Amino acid sequence: MIQVTRLDHSQLVVNAELIETIEATPDTVITLTSGKKLVVSENVEEVVRRVIEYRRHAYRSQQE
Repeated sequence: MIQVTRLDHSQLVVNAELIETIEATPDTVITLTSGKKLVVSENVEEVVRRVIEYRRHAYRSQQE
């Protein structure tokens, strides 16, 4: 799970495994595998960094 911020400054936790695409339009839009779209204030690079960090932590935990 990663935490992101909606444009109204509310916090949202997203299941990183359900992210299909992340794009800048110029706002950052996260599209989930369900087709739902989320507009967030973080830039694309930050969302990608959080997904990578989440996956490193999740998969490292499984190997231990």
